[in-house]
Amino acid sequence: MRFEISKVLDAIEGRVCTDPSLARAVLDLAEVIRYQNIDGGRPASLLRLGMVIDALARELEEDSVPVYAVVHRALLSDADLTSNERMVVRRWADDGLVEVLDNPGDRMFEVADLLGLPVLTRARADGLRGRYPWLVEQAGRVLAPVPGAGGPVFIAHVGGGHTPVAGDRSPAGVKLLSRQWRCPEPGCALFGGGGGGGAFADLARVERSPAGQPPPSLRGGAPTCPRHGARLSDAGPRPRSEVLAVRVGGLIRRRFALTEEQPVVVGRAPEQTGGIVLGQWLNDEARRWISRNHVRFELRVGEVIVTDVSTNGSGIRPGGSMAEADRVPLAPRQSRVLAEGDMVELYPGVQIGRPGELPAGAPYTPNSVMAEAPTMAMRLPK
Repeated sequence: MRFEISKVLDAIEGRVCTDPSLARAVLDLAEVIRYQNIDGGRPASLLRLGMVIDALARELEEDSVPVYAVVHRALLSDADLTSNERMVVRRWADDGLVEVLDNPGDRMFEVADLLGLPVLTRARADGLRGRYPWLVEQAGRVLAPVPGAGGPVFIAHVGGGHTPVAGDRSPAGVKLLSRQWRCPEPGCALFGGGGGGGAFADLARVERSPAGQPPPSLRGGAPTCPRHGARLSDAGPRPRSEVLAVRVGGLIRRRFALTEEQPVVVGRAPEQTGGIVLGQWLNDEARRWISRNHVRFELRVGEVIVTDVSTNGSGIRPGGSMAEADRVPLAPRQSRVLAEGDMVELYPGVQIGRPGELPAGAPYTPNSVMAEAPTMAMRLPK
């Protein structure tokens, strides 16, 4: 059972991030792990984060949905968690996958305001509604995870609505996210050059791109590192980035960020670090057709360039048209600018494009992060 739980925690790790372009909701980890009525289990369990993430994926009808987790520093030594769970949270902190704070306060709502994200919480946010009018004015921006028949569900909380809804980034968020920031603390996992300075720094698997920096906290109007409380220095313009998504069988299975710093290869099982692996979603025919490294995406001067690096070639669906007469072949080693609305088709039913231009076209069949969880750890209330 211990091995199964470790596999679940590894799966959950792939669904936490502080990248503003990829996170789909924000939550307080210390709150979520204590939703004891969700499973009737221990006072605190990191597995409940996975259950809430699965609920979010069901509502958004999309796989691999990441959340932005704010973490109270006390959680790193919380005796209600197992030693393995505490180690995992510390590793996430050192990798910059979660945001650790001495006093989270209203940071969860600040992040939601800056990034336009929905908040998953049972907190009432009393006293914050004047500062953040969207709390009550935008339905779906604040939802409470509660027990449901097949796992957590979301209910209307502060401003109404049952489905998580994203809003616009605040003017301050737009301004902050146009710049790179540097923390004076050595090895800062959020605003440094890479992994953090904790016990797992030498094992850090995340090399943070400047384009993926989280939003600074605003204290007295000054950009501040939320983890260290130190004023940040302006390190220049933030590199451009573009979010693309993979749709397989009519469902978005994965989003990824493309920056000017690093091309991204998508294929059956790319060799490149940071490559997007499609193999787990492909049927046998698609696996035989799609190459290990199939297409390479680059961002140049604000334009997305796609190059076929496969054996069998690809195709472009201009404007998202699925008419065969409109399909433009993309031969091996051929490149093309991916215009607005265009999709790259690696194989029938396997497309890549901008998320807003890839509507779902099939019943949602989730890939749960809890698939490997032992049954006894997932007792649901009757």
